Amino acid sequence: MSVHESNRRLIGRFNAAMYDFDPVTVRALIEELFSPNATIHMTHPFETLSSVSALWENIYAPLSIAIPDLEKRVYITMAGFDNGVNWVGCAGYYTGGFMESWLDIPPTGHQVSMRFHEFYRIDDGRITEVQTLWDIPELMMQAGVWPLAPSLGREWNPPGPATCDGNIIVAYNSELATTSRTLVSDMLTGLSRFAQGGLAAMALERYWHPRCSWYGPSGIGTCRGISGFRNWHQIPFLKAMPNRRSIEGNGYLFADQNYVAFTGWPGMAMSLTADGWLGIPPINKEITLRSLDFWRCENGKIRENWVLVDVLHAYAQLGVDVFARMRELNKARYRQFED
Repeated sequence: MSVHESNRRLIGRFNAAMYDFDPVTVRALIEELFSPNATIHMTHPFETLSSVSALWENIYAPLSIAIPDLEKRVYITMAGFDNGVNWVGCAGYYTGGFMESWLDIPPTGHQVSMRFHEFYRIDDGRITEVQTLWDIPELMMQAGVWPLAPSLGREWNPPGPATCDGNIIVAYNSELATTSRTLVSDMLTGLSRFAQGGLAAMALERYWHPRCSWYGPSGIGTCRGISGFRNWHQIPFLKAMPNRRSIEGNGYLFADQNYVAFTGWPGMAMSLTADGWLGIPPINKEITLRSLDFWRCENGKIRENWVLVDVLHAYAQLGVDVFARMRELNKARYRQFED
């Protein structure tokens, strides 16, 4: 068994425990699978945790109180390496009945969903680093308290892979992984040529399937086809931040079968110099962007792309406290008016 197959199984145990979410089992696996000195990067507002124990105490325990029948559904589990570092990437969503307030988001009493992208670095059979994005704005929208700009794309809980093969269990195929990684790497290189040669230089049709789906985070939404990707995400993004660039040495691109993943904390830097992105005016301020991505390749083209961006962290860097504005919106719901 290859190291990638072994790493997939290791994370599979952790995910399986959270399917039925037994607190005793989950806490025990955190102690067993995580290195005591593991670095745990969480989505805003949690940020980097102070200890491994905080993963239970500050993250999973409060969430499982708010959603008592918490269930983790995983539709992508893949492994690979880049620059000598072994990673497992997972995508899916948390679901269950939202019965108690969480992060001041009011409960709905109904089943809700919250997408996740979670990346685990594994060294010698232990988890040594985690990079996690949770789509908290998705939960705000379901609770009716999203307080900022509407999405340009389609808002929903995006599906798993059309081929239903995202949870990879077959033997690691280095040749196929290299082919998939090369396709996505070449596409990303093409995107970086926009500043020099515009749309033609990116050669989108060379890499993207005509029926591709780009599943963006809540606040941006899903885009269908190359024209949808251009209209509802890429044009506003590039117009507002034309100098966006990768942070050298701060990202990992790896592949497994037909799937490719990228993780970096953060992965990009840019300055907001024009209008058009997330309804934010140009303030000429540089920010970093946390984006954790998965691509599925099909017959030499990219057919599906799951993208989570730490939208709340982007807003926070630009001086917008989404949670504070949401709490003001909630006053009307709870009749808690203050001077």
